[in-house]
Amino acid sequence: METKKYSSYAEIDHDLKILKVEREIHYQKILLTIDKTKETFMPSKTVSFVGDIYQKATSGMLGTILKIAVPYAVNWYINRKRGD
Repeated sequence: METKKYSSYAEIDHDLKILKVEREIHYQKILLTIDKTKETFMPSKTVSFVGDIYQKATSGMLGTILKIAVPYAVNWYINRKRGD
């Protein structure tokens, strides 16, 4: 890389301002990457996805029947005798 020769302080000041803006852009890109990485590890998207599936599965007539039948089935399974 060739060294740049400046003829005035205004040119130096201009290049320093450009470098400062470029540094801030890179810093913000790093912060954005960190935030995206955090979001991928957060379970909130998975929980909302499961909630959407549950809502779709429990809507309508079949959903009403499932909402009534599942607690009875779980209760029966928990309270059944172990030797049977």
